[in-house]
Amino acid sequence: MKHLTIIVPDGQSTLSSVACIVGAHEMFATANAYWKENGRDELFKIELAGISEESEFQDGMLSLKHLSPVSTVRKTDLILVPALVHDFQGARPGNKLLAEWIAKQYRNGAEVASMCTGAYMLASSGLLDGRKCSTHWHTMNNFRTVFPNVILEEENLITDEKGIYTNGGGYSFLNLAIYLVEKYYDRQTAIYCSKILQVEIDRQRQSAFIIFTGQKLHDDEMVKEAQLYIESKPDEKISVEDLSSKFAVGRRNFDRRFIKATGNTPVEYAQRVKIEWAKKAFENTRKTINEVMYEVGYSDVKAFRELFRKITGMSPLEYRNKYNKEAS
Repeated sequence: MKHLTIIVPDGQSTLSSVACIVGAHEMFATANAYWKENGRDELFKIELAGISEESEFQDGMLSLKHLSPVSTVRKTDLILVPALVHDFQGARPGNKLLAEWIAKQYRNGAEVASMCTGAYMLASSGLLDGRKCSTHWHTMNNFRTVFPNVILEEENLITDEKGIYTNGGGYSFLNLAIYLVEKYYDRQTAIYCSKILQVEIDRQRQSAFIIFTGQKLHDDEMVKEAQLYIESKPDEKISVEDLSSKFAVGRRNFDRRFIKATGNTPVEYAQRVKIEWAKKAFENTRKTINEVMYEVGYSDVKAFRELFRKITGMSPLEYRNKYNKEAS
C-alpha cells in the first residue's frame, strides 16, 4: 500500500486550507472505495500530518484533531500541500519545518503536489526553483516578486514536472486531485470520482477566470506611468514607438524595462488591457461582438477572436453566453 500525506499548515491558513484538506481526503477515499468495491486492495493509506496533533482554523471556528506529527512520518509516496495565505515571507517556524520536511521527502523519492496558494510553501522549500508552477491568478504578481526563480504559468491549471505538481486557484484543487487519481489509480477510477463528486475531468486552463490587473509591484515609476497610460486608452492603437517617445526612453530600453517590471511586453500588456475591457463589456452589456471589438480598437474580426481565445481560452461568443444570461 502506498502512503499519502496531506499537510496541515501551522497557522497562516484560511477556510480554503480546510476545503483543500477535506476535499482531497474525500477524493482519494472515494478512489480507494471504488477499487475495494471492484475487488482490488485500497491503493493509499491517507494520513493528515502537521507540526502538532491538533490545528485550529478561522479563530477556532474549525479544528482538525488526531494529526500525525511529520516527525513520525518517516516515508511517504505522495504529499499534498493545501492553500495558504500568500504572506509566506512571514512564515511561522512550523511552516518552515514543514517545507524542509517536504524537500527531504522529495529527495527520498516522494512526489509533491501543491493546491492553490500552497505553492508558496512548496516554493519556499526551493523545489520550484527553475521549474514551472501554477497558483491562484490573484496572487501571481506577489508570487512572482517573492519567488523570481520560479517559472509561473498563469494560464495553466496544472503543472506536472519531475514528480512535482501545482495547480491554479480556488476550488480547482479538485481538478488536480482528479488528475492525480488518474495518474496513480487509472482512467476509469478518475471518471468514477468525477461523476460521484461532480468535478469536471480534463480541465487544463484557468484563463477564463483571470481578472487582469497588471503587475505593479515594482519600483520603476516610468513603467508604472506607461501602464496607467495604456490602461486609460483601451480604445486606441498605441505603438511602442509612440510610448517610448512619450516617456523619452529608447525603444529597446523601454521594452527591456517594461518586460522586467511587468512580465509582459508592452504589446502583450496593451492586448491584455483591451481583452479585459472586452470581457467586462460582454459580462455587463448587451453589445454585440463587433461593437465591443470596435470599442477596443480592433477592426479585424478574425484577429480579435484569435486574441480573445488566446488570452481567455474561449471565443467572445462563448464567453458572453457563459457570463451574461441576458445577452445569451
